[in-house]
Amino acid sequence: MTGNFDRIAPWYDGLAALVFGNRLRRAQAQFLHYIPPHSRVLVLGGGSGWLLEQVLRLHPAVSVVYLEASHAMLEAARQRTQPLAHQRVEFRQGTETDLHPQETFDVVLTFFVLDLFTNQALPTAMLRLYQALRPGGHWLFTDFDWPERRPAFWWEQGLIWGMYRFFGVVSEVCARQLPPYRAAFEALPLQCRASVQRGLLHSAVWQKVPAAIPS
Repeated sequence: MTGNFDRIAPWYDGLAALVFGNRLRRAQAQFLHYIPPHSRVLVLGGGSGWLLEQVLRLHPAVSVVYLEASHAMLEAARQRTQPLAHQRVEFRQGTETDLHPQETFDVVLTFFVLDLFTNQALPTAMLRLYQALRPGGHWLFTDFDWPERRPAFWWEQGLIWGMYRFFGVVSEVCARQLPPYRAAFEALPLQCRASVQRGLLHSAVWQKVPAAIPS
């Protein structure tokens, strides 16, 4: 994953709200009820903490590893979620490559982060996250994605083009197009449990297929 969001961190949420209103937050909240009680949750690239705050309020018994590459975003999330996060959240600066070799999670959340990967880098990153997901665990996904049942409108294409160019300049994001999420998920032993697409916003729940028990 590439990109440095430190410079834009103070304005990121306001900019997102200006362009998309409340739609990004609604999409992220779509499937949070799939998080089981007492789960160990990985939030990758959660930004300034709004998502973490929702998870902690909805699920008082979960524990969270909050893995965020941007130091500024990480500190914003830490400040935003006190005292909710006390003894429940481990804040770490890093990416999926910084996960500990043997640690595993009941739930993985990747919201508006997989779009930062190039087509070539996405499968490797998703394999690492898959390895960290426990059998039967849920992977909650929300991101920009092309509509599956119709061609993208010209203004949707322009919006995605503009966002990649903007964050390429401001945040050094190397990706220039939306990666093939569906193909990458389907290439792993995962089953889609729920999926909703509203315009360019796609939310889904994927479950790791438990290993077969020898008869």
